[in-house]
Formats: sequence, C-alpha cells, structure tokens
Amino acid sequence: MTALLLALTAGAVIGLALGALGGGGSVLAVPALIYLLGFTPAAATTASLVIVTLTSVTALSAHARDGHVRWRTGLLFAAAGIGPAMLGGVLAGRLTEAALTAAFGVVAAVAAVRVLRGVPSGDTAVPVRPGRAAAAGAGLGAVTGVLGVGGGFLAVPALLGVLRLGMRSAVGTSLLVVTVNSLASLVTRAGAGEPLDWAVVAPFAGAAILGAWDGRRLAAKVPARTLRRIFAGTLLAVAALMLADAAV
Repeated sequence: MTALLLALTAGAVIGLALGALGGGGSVLAVPALIYLLGFTPAAATTASLVIVTLTSVTALSAHARDGHVRWRTGLLFAAAGIGPAMLGGVLAGRLTEAALTAAFGVVAAVAAVRVLRGVPSGDTAVPVRPGRAAAAGAGLGAVTGVLGVGGGFLAVPALLGVLRLGMRSAVGTSLLVVTVNSLASLVTRAGAGEPLDWAVVAPFAGAAILGAWDGRRLAAKVPARTLRRIFAGTLLAVAALMLADAAV
C-alpha cells in the first residue's frame, strides 16, 4: 500500500472519529504518522499540529455559523495556553524519541479513560474561578505544544466544568482554543527540526477534514456508547504499543 493511500485512509478514520465524538481523534494522528507512515516522533508531532489546526479551523467555521462559539471566553481561556504551548513546542525538540513516545502513550491512555466516561454535563458545573481557568488553559496548551494533539478530549470537560458553558458552546469554543494553541506551537516550531513530507501531510489533512463531516452523520446512526467503546479500545491499544516501544 502506497504512502498516499495510507495517508488518505488514516486521515479519513481520524476525521471520522473527530466528527463522531467531538474530540480525541487527533490523538491517533501521531501514532498513525509514526507506525504507518514512518515519521519520527518529533516530525509526527509537528505534522499532527498542522493536521489538527486545519481540521479545527474547518470545524470552527461550521460551529461559528451556528452561533456555538463563545469568542471572548474561548480567547481568554486560550490566552493562558499560548505561552505553555510555545514552550512545549521548544521542549518537544529536546526530548528523546523514547521520552516523547512514552509521554504520548500516557496521554493516549488518559484520552481513552475520558472517552469511556463520556462528556460531563454542564448542569452541575462549579462557579468560575480565574486561577482554575488559567491553570486548565495552561495545562491544555502545554499538552498541545509538546505532543502535537488538539486536546479536545481535555478542553471540552474543562470548558464545561470550569467556565460553565453549555454542551454545544463547549464543543464549539474548544475548537477555538485548540486552534489558537496549535498555531502558537507551530510558530515556535517553524524552521526547526526536520522538514515535513507535504506529499503525505496534505492528503492526510484533507481526508481528516472530509472524514469529520461524515463523522457527524455517523454519530446520528450509531449509539454514542458503542462509538466510545470502540474508540477507547483503539486508544488503549495505541497507548500500550507506544509505551512498550518506549521501553525497548
């Protein structure tokens, strides 16, 4: 199977997961780039940021048209993550491949747990605390910067629990936060490290964007619990593979 076909297939599957579950699909982009397409961990995290940014911007525009993006709230939340995202981008270039792979394995396992638990309701959210909101935004930015993942599986619960947004607003606003953090990390990485193979990254991103639209329709046909279990199982398998790889 050619690299182009692999990129298109992996991108479509990841986009499908993003569209169906509202987050978490980008966690699969890095392992797909490493194990299917031969990227190094450092190059894979940078390529993933490109894919995450393009996919998030596309989805953000759709949610904005529906009025589900809280721009001021999202930008304030994202502002706390810009610095950590940029520092994370610098740190990623200094980590060994084993350390980067192990860290990603841990995040994949955390994502699996989040997916299995589902998305918490905003009805029981606590009052907004600026320090808590800043800490959540900074933590999300750091994860995005170091590992090249969008962090939607962390952003949505944080926006629900910390900033008391409704479900639709939390999903739409999380895309704004993810986009800002991803761009900040990409700026830091620009010109550093090995060049990306755009013949692979471009079709991967395009397939992910198209897959995200199909994921919305899939979510309407398949029970959410079934989708979560399948996706969480995949994430746990990825986490085990990457942790084992890092230990070798």
